[in-house]
Amino acid sequence: MKQKLEQNIIPVTIFIGCCFLFFWLFYNPVKSFSEGVPGLDNRPARSASSEDSVVIGEKFISYVPAFTTSLTGNWPQFRGPGYDNISREKIKLIDHFPETGPVILWKKDLGEGHAAAAIYNGRVYVMDYDERKKADVLHCYSLTDGTELWRRSYSVVLKRNHGMSRTIPAVNEKYVVTIGPRCHVMCCNSVTGDLIWGIDPVRDFKATVPLWYTGQCPIIDNNVAIIATGGAALMMGVDCATGKVLWKTPNPDSLKMSHSSVVPMTIEGKKMYVYNALGGLFGVSAEGNDTGKLLWKVKDFSPSVIAPSPVKVGSNRIFVTAGYGAGSALYQVTRNGESYSAQTIQIYKPAEGMASEQQTPIFVNGYVFNIQPKDAGTTRNEFVCCKPDNFKNILWTSSTTDRFGLGPYILADNKFFILSDEGDLTIARFSTSKFEVLSKAKIIDGQDSWGPLAIADGMLVLRDSKQMVCVDLKVK
Repeated sequence: MKQKLEQNIIPVTIFIGCCFLFFWLFYNPVKSFSEGVPGLDNRPARSASSEDSVVIGEKFISYVPAFTTSLTGNWPQFRGPGYDNISREKIKLIDHFPETGPVILWKKDLGEGHAAAAIYNGRVYVMDYDERKKADVLHCYSLTDGTELWRRSYSVVLKRNHGMSRTIPAVNEKYVVTIGPRCHVMCCNSVTGDLIWGIDPVRDFKATVPLWYTGQCPIIDNNVAIIATGGAALMMGVDCATGKVLWKTPNPDSLKMSHSSVVPMTIEGKKMYVYNALGGLFGVSAEGNDTGKLLWKVKDFSPSVIAPSPVKVGSNRIFVTAGYGAGSALYQVTRNGESYSAQTIQIYKPAEGMASEQQTPIFVNGYVFNIQPKDAGTTRNEFVCCKPDNFKNILWTSSTTDRFGLGPYILADNKFFILSDEGDLTIARFSTSKFEVLSKAKIIDGQDSWGPLAIADGMLVLRDSKQMVCVDLKVK
């Protein structure tokens, strides 16, 4: 009996095995699945410019949807309303800090970086990187008390690269446009935070992410976002309402995106966008039927790293500068009928005259003001003044007693506000004859306090590598 049972087990086992094999070979595990068509879920298009795919603007949190404010002061983009780091608000600011110390309105911890604020009608916009969540984050805060109103973010993989975020949003009454560390461009409703569109210049225009991630700050001109992509397009204009690319400037010389930003200038009666790319300085038409046309370019000053933006110094002259031993150059743009050209006036090394490694100089009342780079010889890290007819002739310096590292500075209420990279804020009288300190105070503990300053309604927003602070400078 036992022997007979054992004889039957073998064919039964073979039969069951054959059944499983048949099932495995012919079963279709996805026969009930439906095809997922891109776009039907209404999510933004995926990007392929980082280690992982990116859905620009995918996440949103609203904290105070009914926020209202009576504030009307604006610092709407990098270097303020006039692209010149000058505040023209008629608000009286302090000459001296109170004996009790600076009036700190609020503080915010941020991801490591140097991205600074834009301000519009009582709202502060900051493009941050959250290292824990691995996400670019656009924060919107209340200017008066720092309350977070909303945030919009998207996941993107970054590795620490002497900080991560470096750009400043551009904002107006309708739109806020950002550029993330890996060049992702995002446009949102500036009040509600609603996503409007996103573009990946690396994927779509063959742009190259700069050495220390993106440093270019976008601008909005007549509701058109202006981006200097490099790659397949030297520059482009994007309709903020739709995300449609309205024009593209060809890039036959394959110039690349630098850490500098686009600056609108009117030269010889023509409005143009001027940009100092890796490979050359150029001007693109910003008006008329030829908008987007390359008007002129020069390539004899072409550093490998460029952070400061071009500065118009007079009616038709442009000053450019860069760090790491590059020095500076001065050009004159001239018009002949409908054609333009740029001639070199000066090129020199940083120890020979005015230069800058990171911040963009201020031109006002016929003079240029700036902090010298670390390789400027005896004037290194000092605040200096020049006439733009000869940048080798420095008129005065802040001397060795007042050095500021790579810190930012602005002009407001006829005073310079200069932040050292260690977090000390100096108030200095505006003067073309000497450097005169009025007051000085520690604002932030300060490590790499390099982010550009922003001021509106008498409130100054500044940052170091990990924290943002708002200081009330109004006279009480």
